[in-house]
Amino acid sequence: MRRIGVAVAAALAVVTVACTAEPKALPATTTTTTTTTTTVTTTTPPTAVPGPGGTTVPVFQHPYKYGTPQAKLPASPDGLLPVVRRIETDKPYVFITIDDGAVRHPAALELMKSSQTQPSLFLNTKHVAEQPAFFKALQDDAKSTVHAHTANHPNLQGKGYEFQKQEICGNADYLQQQTGVRPTLFRPPFGNYDGTTRKAATDCGFKALIMWTAAVNDGVVQFQAGSKLVPGDIVLMHFRNTFVEDFLAFLNHCKAHGLTPVPLEDFLSTTLP
Repeated sequence: MRRIGVAVAAALAVVTVACTAEPKALPATTTTTTTTTTTVTTTTPPTAVPGPGGTTVPVFQHPYKYGTPQAKLPASPDGLLPVVRRIETDKPYVFITIDDGAVRHPAALELMKSSQTQPSLFLNTKHVAEQPAFFKALQDDAKSTVHAHTANHPNLQGKGYEFQKQEICGNADYLQQQTGVRPTLFRPPFGNYDGTTRKAATDCGFKALIMWTAAVNDGVVQFQAGSKLVPGDIVLMHFRNTFVEDFLAFLNHCKAHGLTPVPLEDFLSTTLP
């Protein structure tokens, strides 16, 4: 019996070993490393863009935040508004002003916006009245500032006080009505003025009488002195049929001589910059 028990025990041991599953191998572990690459794209501002009629329009980046005071209005020695012919500045800045409004050139708005310039506009009532929306668009969309140039563009020099005041104040009243902003600068037609002009303009609330040191006519920049624009120059233009040629001549001259057109108003502030 003892032998039988031992034999049975041995047989059971063999069965137990045979029925035990072999351990399975664990799946291999794969480690994945993800690398993220960030690409920084730097956009260089354009120096020129296509313009009307196949032209090329120079582009000027703003050297400061336009609309912030940069220089204070010069003082007047006699209590009347000062006469400003140029701006005293050590920066490479010049100032473009455009007069009258007789020709509403369809490319004017595009040129101002494309070049990123903000001209000062000295306008006559009689011209604005023909198409107020044209000048309102220049103010709203191109950020130009509208100023006064009399109602009917007369030669003011030698005229009586009441006549001059009516031309100047009436023009300011009309422009305020059309644009929502009262003009603060005044330019006499033909650049002709006298003491009565300054008195009338002062009484109408203007802060400065603006002249110029250079002009653009028929696509040519002309200078009162020297052979090129210099920092501080105030440039005169007109709304004429040659608007595109004149405006581009001014812009190209500025580019060639390292100058930037900036808003005249920022340098005639009544508050400290």
